[in-house]
Amino acid sequence: MSTMMQILQPPEWARPKGFSNGIACTGKLVFIAGQVGWTGDGKWEARDFAGQFRQTLKNIIEILKEANAKPEHIVRLTWYVLDKKEYIDSLGQVGLAYRELMGRHYPTMAVVQVSGLIEDQARLEIEATAVIP
Repeated sequence: MSTMMQILQPPEWARPKGFSNGIACTGKLVFIAGQVGWTGDGKWEARDFAGQFRQTLKNIIEILKEANAKPEHIVRLTWYVLDKKEYIDSLGQVGLAYRELMGRHYPTMAVVQVSGLIEDQARLEIEATAVIP
């Protein structure tokens, strides 16, 4: 992680698993609109949550490349999921895909269950914020 990023972890708090409580940083801001699990040309290759998560994260990483940024520059992910149980049941596969694509970099995150997404086939949508030192 860049020295321009500081993980904010109160010493008396339990360590979070899979995310950070806070991050302070300086640099160029990159905002990525909500991405869904279709390919760059709008094709749905995965119908399941874990498969769509993998594609969604790949989409975010591809957009980051346009700003000469990498996954370790992500400071915030906000997930919108249709089904909390589907999300929880997929965590094993989601974790594998996450570590493959993001490594052990854990930005701040929020996961929100919503009643619907604009794309009918989408199981989740994720928006991202990155800071390039």
